[in-house]
Amino acid sequence: MPLCEKTDGHIHIINRHILTMKYYVFCQGDLVLERGTDGYRIPDEPPADIKPWTTVMNVEGDKSYRIEQPLTGSDRYEMCPLRQSYFKLAEADYLKAGKCHELLYWDQNTKYCGVCGGPMRFDTDISKKCEHCGKEVWPSLAIAIIVRIRRRPLAPQNGNTTACTAMSGASPSGSDEILLVHANNFRHDFYGLVAGFVETGETLEEAVHREVMEETGLHITNLRYFGSQPWPYPCGLMVGFTADYDHGKIHLQRSELSKGAWFDRYHLPHIPEKMSIARRLIDDWTDEIDRQEAANSRKEGDA
Repeated sequence: MPLCEKTDGHIHIINRHILTMKYYVFCQGDLVLERGTDGYRIPDEPPADIKPWTTVMNVEGDKSYRIEQPLTGSDRYEMCPLRQSYFKLAEADYLKAGKCHELLYWDQNTKYCGVCGGPMRFDTDISKKCEHCGKEVWPSLAIAIIVRIRRRPLAPQNGNTTACTAMSGASPSGSDEILLVHANNFRHDFYGLVAGFVETGETLEEAVHREVMEETGLHITNLRYFGSQPWPYPCGLMVGFTADYDHGKIHLQRSELSKGAWFDRYHLPHIPEKMSIARRLIDDWTDEIDRQEAANSRKEGDA
């Protein structure tokens, strides 16, 4: 906890560190950015008038609100889609912008009580209560899993690299490969990983196995947790896993996927950008191959 804290206008003084309040302002899915001599930043003062009816949310010491019309013709400010702001902002500001966007989406969709239809009012910064029946609500997340499925090379037999053991789950091409798919809802011609929403009553692990089977017809093994990522489009949490291919042939669920195939690191298609956990999973795979190849080279040099 801070030793001291006080507020002076838009400035918070905490443990002698001066932190400027920031304003995360959205019009639909676009974020207001301020141009600076060294790039872009989040404004430290309201970039647009706050109307009497505007809901201004308090988000961890900063403010966030919506405007009805985008800012145009400004030398100081510009509108930027939230996803593209990843490439213009510091990572911490991008993540905070995502949280603000999720909370604004939640506020917009919880104006009235789902039980009695009465008006909802803020009870805390992240909860609301119905004025009529007292029903309380908090922001909810749509949880989805995403999994990198790896098909490893055939294992050498008795140290002979030309003779390989035909084992379940091994790549017949002799390459280290991952499964990449193109979903029907992708806007561009890039490939990603198998992903899907967790259903009521199932564990994360069960969701992974179900989604892989439904969308590709494959069986997997060695399922491991990798990491997670907030995904504010509009209110998701992506939970990442890695797995090894066990058996089966690819049979795509055409209502969800249009393409799917195994790829080695030297023949990758267009893959997701750095901002996504999908890319982190793919990069983790290529990094592991690099480390394995480096270790093998050292062993050969020592022999």
